[in-house]
Amino acid sequence: MPRSHRRRPDHARDDSFERLLAGWKRTEERRGTMWTVQPVSAGQAAKSYVCPGCTQDIPPATAHVVVWRADGILGDAAALADRRHWHTHCWRIG
Repeated sequence: MPRSHRRRPDHARDDSFERLLAGWKRTEERRGTMWTVQPVSAGQAAKSYVCPGCTQDIPPATAHVVVWRADGILGDAAALADRRHWHTHCWRIG
């Protein structure tokens, strides 16, 4: 059967993209606090960061995780602004 070459409406593509992004995020509990953890692939990592777990650099093109409070008292925007980039290993053992 031939494939359809008709384009999907923009709203259909946006919805599936949002669901894909949300699927990568997960919530974890650490020491009584809920955290949102989102992996960053090496291809997406364009900047250098300092890992709060080991205080070493996370160079560009290094896969890592971004972490922020899921239960932020000041709201989602403030929690997201306080996000930190961690080495995946440092987050796991922290």
